[in-house]
Amino acid sequence: MSDNPRIGDLRRRVQKDPASIAFAQLAEEHRRAGQYAEAVEVCRAGLAIHPGYLSARVTLGRALLELGELDPASRELQTVLAGAPENLSAIRGLAEIHQRRGSVAAALAQYQTALSLAPNDPDLERTVSALIQVQSDAHAETTPTNQPRAAAPDSLTPDLQNPERDRAVQTVAALEGFLAAIHAAGANRRA
Repeated sequence: MSDNPRIGDLRRRVQKDPASIAFAQLAEEHRRAGQYAEAVEVCRAGLAIHPGYLSARVTLGRALLELGELDPASRELQTVLAGAPENLSAIRGLAEIHQRRGSVAAALAQYQTALSLAPNDPDLERTVSALIQVQSDAHAETTPTNQPRAAAPDSLTPDLQNPERDRAVQTVAALEGFLAAIHAAGANRRA
């Protein structure tokens, strides 16, 4: 694995002075480089010495999130918000955790909080709009109506003889919409 010069410089600083708070910068550089396991390792070592360093906890939470370790990521980000309730990175991280877990309402609430802190963020605006649409679509699919449904492919045609199957099909459709919103939000964030 080839390191960028910034990582090398920061690594040397931390090795020279293990109590240095430069560990947080080193961990963030690892995270930005996609080296999530290294970021976690550096954060945990540094936080053992500086447990109150909230920006390092944000980096740790975000790296854990990228590794799919949602529970530990959530704990770290909740810790940050307990000390800094308006930390935008922690709020967005928690929103993404809720979104990955399929909790649209909780994700939407977190993203709306983030949007209130960064009202001109187009990525947040798109994400909030997409989640509102997913929530609205899910609500519309579960609310009985006297209106006939639009024609659907045979596999999605309502089965009046089997309402459980119909609910399952509706749930899958809602989840597919939710997944599309997740992918769109991720693509926008990476762009």
